[in-house]
Amino acid sequence: MARKRSGASTGFTAFQYVVCIFIAIICLFPFVIMLVNCTRSSNSIMGNAISLIPGTDLFKNYKVFEGKTFNPWTGFVNSIIISVGATACTIYFSTLTAYSIVAYDWKAKKAFFVLIMCVLMIPGQVTSIGFYQFMYKIKLVNSYIPLIVPAIAAPATVFYMRQYMIPSLPMEIVQSARIDGAGEFRTFNQIVLPLMKPAMATQAIFAFVASWNALFIPSILLTDKDKWTMPIMVSQLAGDSYKVEFGAVYLGLVMTVLPLFVVYFLLSKYIIAGVALGGVKE
Repeated sequence: MARKRSGASTGFTAFQYVVCIFIAIICLFPFVIMLVNCTRSSNSIMGNAISLIPGTDLFKNYKVFEGKTFNPWTGFVNSIIISVGATACTIYFSTLTAYSIVAYDWKAKKAFFVLIMCVLMIPGQVTSIGFYQFMYKIKLVNSYIPLIVPAIAAPATVFYMRQYMIPSLPMEIVQSARIDGAGEFRTFNQIVLPLMKPAMATQAIFAFVASWNALFIPSILLTDKDKWTMPIMVSQLAGDSYKVEFGAVYLGLVMTVLPLFVVYFLLSKYIIAGVALGGVKE
């Protein structure tokens, strides 16, 4: 009987591995196709869009970028500047806002949190026209400031940070720091932020991806081609009225996706550490 139970347990574990491998293949398959298609010609892709055999037209596809009036590497740098700046603003100030809600008792705290949740329900497209008019009046069109500074107000991130902070932040440590004479900002920067690393890493991935992939707001604010982001340049490739160079489009998508992988792999260790820490019972 003991042997049968052991065999059944081993079989179930093997089944789990098979399912996980199958799901991993399904998730990675679109990225593999994208990498392969960026090396193929447009005619080859139109004839057979799905292929696992790389082509020889990688440099020809890159020359399509050179034939355009914009530089893809400039767009890559522009996207990096905007995404890193917006992510830093989102994470720091959202964590600071959540800390003010959790760590302090003030009369309007509940009303303030309800207001944040109400803002979360308003779609960004509703306010885009008014936002553009405001930026135009204060002469911030063709500037990175409207794409970075408004990231300070991120209600979804504030909500997540608050929910994570309530069970994870020991207020005894905060009180001890105050008794020792530490200022509020020093307490926040040196004590609270290190404890919030797993939550910050998780939200940093989402904030970076959202800022990097943003197309609508940057496309109406940035009319100078030297300040275009990568998604705008890729949309220009796909919007050619005469001929769409699918190989160049896939190459642009690869250039767009690679930084997202880098950010995920850099921050994933903090997420795993946070999950492991939360699974330890005292």
